[in-house]
Amino acid sequence: MLSDLACGCEVYLVTGYTDMRKGIDGLATIVQGKLSLDPFSRSLYLFCGRNRSKIKGLLWEGDGFLLLYKRLDNGSFRWPRNETEARKLTPQQIRWLMEGLAIEQPKAIKASKPGNIY
Repeated sequence: MLSDLACGCEVYLVTGYTDMRKGIDGLATIVQGKLSLDPFSRSLYLFCGRNRSKIKGLLWEGDGFLLLYKRLDNGSFRWPRNETEARKLTPQQIRWLMEGLAIEQPKAIKASKPGNIY
C-alpha cells in the first residue's frame, strides 16, 4: 500500500532512529524543525525506529494529515542509520525498501547524464 501511495507524490526517507511513540504532531515537528522541510507539502515522509520492523509515514492530504503505520510479521527494513537527514527516494528505491532490500543496490545500473558520443 505504501508503494501505491507514493506514486503521486515525492517520498522522503528520514534516516536515523525515530521514536515510534511519536504521533502526527511529533513527526511533523521533526520534518519542519530538524529537516527544514514543509510537512504541508504533498510529500510522504517515512520514519523507522530502532527495531526496524515498523515504519510510519506522514502525508498531508490538503485537509489533514494521514498517519500510516506498517509492521512486518517477519524480517526488517534496511534503513540507513548514519544521521538524521531526508533522502528523496525514486520509485525503484521505494520498491526495494518495501521488499526488504537496501535503497542503494551496488549492482543496479545507475542513471547517466547525456554526454559525448564516442
